[in-house]
Amino acid sequence: MPDLSELNNLLGDEALIHYASGREQNRLSKGAGLLELARSQELISRYLPPPPAVIFDVGGGAGVYSFWLAQQGYEVHLIDAVPLHIEQARHLSQAQPEYPLASLAVGDARQLNRADNSVDAVLLLGPLYHLTERADRIIALREAHRILRTGGFAFAAGVSRFASTLDGLFRGHLDDPEFVEIVKQDLIDGQHRNPNNHPRYFRHLRKQSKLLCD
Repeated sequence: MPDLSELNNLLGDEALIHYASGREQNRLSKGAGLLELARSQELISRYLPPPPAVIFDVGGGAGVYSFWLAQQGYEVHLIDAVPLHIEQARHLSQAQPEYPLASLAVGDARQLNRADNSVDAVLLLGPLYHLTERADRIIALREAHRILRTGGFAFAAGVSRFASTLDGLFRGHLDDPEFVEIVKQDLIDGQHRNPNNHPRYFRHLRKQSKLLCD
C-alpha cells in the first residue's frame, strides 16, 4: 500500500478520534456485536471459495474477520485507514504465528495497491458508511471490482438512514428531544451526527459515523 502521507481524507476527524480509543478491537466480542459477527460470518461462508483463496479485508479494523479467515487457511490481506488498528492487528498476527495474515497496511478503500483480477473475495464491511460522498463509494466499489477475479465476491455493508430511528425505538430514546432532532436530520439527509458525543445515543458501529445517503 502507499504511505499514509500519500492518501488524503481517509476518515473524518470524529471517526479518527473515536477509533484512537482502541475500542473497535473488541466491539464484536460482546453484546449485539456478537450477533453481527455471527451473521456476517454465516453470510460470508456461504459464498467464499475454499482456502487458500486470496481475500482482501478492506477497512477491516483490527482484523476480527481477517484472523477468522486466516485460521481457516485463507491468504488474507488487511487494510484499514486507522494506523492503530493495523498496529493492533500486527500484534495479534505475531501472537498466533500459525495463522499469520499475508499482509497488513494502512490504506484507502478508494486506492487499493493490488493488481487487476488478482483476489477471490473483497470484504468492505466498514468503508462505505464512512465514505459519505456517493462518488467516493462508487470509486471504492470499482476498486473492489477491479482487483476481483472473474467470479469473485465482494461483501459490502452499509448503514440505513433509518438505523438511528430503530435504535431509538429499541432503547427508548425517542422521548428525548435532543435525540429526536438527530433522528430528524438522519431521515432528511442520511448524515448521522451525535454533536454532543452522548455515549448512549445511536452510534451503530462507530461514534459519529455518517450514514449513507442512497
